[in-house]
Amino acid sequence: MSTQNPDTRVIPDVTYVVVNREDLEKPYRVIVENDDVTPMGFVVMVLRLFFGLSMAEAMNVMLTAHTQGRALVTTLPFEEAQDRVYSAHTVAREEGYPLTFYLEPDE
Repeated sequence: MSTQNPDTRVIPDVTYVVVNREDLEKPYRVIVENDDVTPMGFVVMVLRLFFGLSMAEAMNVMLTAHTQGRALVTTLPFEEAQDRVYSAHTVAREEGYPLTFYLEPDE
């Protein structure tokens, strides 16, 4: 009897974050990364729509990411941050943009 390994697929650009249950209520920073493809107006729209930033705040975050490579968007509990990032990524991918957010613990 031969044993075969199951098919393995590599999915690029997928990051898994393992979070302990007690860490779910701790605050996480949402960070936006600069890219040379996503239009600035689209970034501002996503920041306002999914993260509740004012126009001035969204412009400041977008320009900071543009000039420094990344910028702090907001700090939220893990699950809320994860949900908002997922929604933002979904809309960006639907429009064909590589706009990327990631989370880091707020320590």
